Amino acid sequence: MNILIVDDHVLIRRGIRFLLEELDYVDNILETDNGSDAIRIAVKHQPDIVLMDLSMPDGLDGFTASKNILASTDNSKVIVLTMHDEEVYVKKAIECNISGYLLKNSESNEIKKAIEAVSQGKYFYRTTIPKEQLQQMMDKKAAKSILTQREQEVVRLVSLGYTNIQIGEHLNISPRTVERHKANMMQKLHLKEQHELVQFALKNKYVDLI
Repeated sequence: MNILIVDDHVLIRRGIRFLLEELDYVDNILETDNGSDAIRIAVKHQPDIVLMDLSMPDGLDGFTASKNILASTDNSKVIVLTMHDEEVYVKKAIECNISGYLLKNSESNEIKKAIEAVSQGKYFYRTTIPKEQLQQMMDKKAAKSILTQREQEVVRLVSLGYTNIQIGEHLNISPRTVERHKANMMQKLHLKEQHELVQFALKNKYVDLI
């Protein structure tokens, strides 16, 4: 496994490197202190895991660097290592398809767990945000990526209590087309009854999504 460390603090990079060198499955460790170089290194070396700081000095923040890396590599996954525990940062990480989120005061064992989980295609988020709220944020992101833009517009209006006729008038489509969108969404989301679609829309707060 190849891992890229991205952090502008030398001591933090050294500490993480020391930890990674103890892991049998880590073959190569790369490092840099800024987001621009991180993108260049990631494109060239295709690391399996990128350990990414969010605040760096060259003007390219960790989120922007992460999005570029994920778009420019084949299988790289990103784990954020940061001091930021606010909801706005965690939410943005989820929206950027970042696989892991750890605070810099985490135990070293948590970093190992995160690397192992993310390398297996899982998500690993450790913050002070309640688990139920965190799961809801992830569910909303997953649903948003599954549904088309038009389906998101329809489900938003469903959550507001609009009928098929009202939705059709609002979106300038026929009620039959609205019904077809609902059927497609129910199939994608593995729902059986239309009231479940309403529950899904309310649970995931689609009224605020678009």
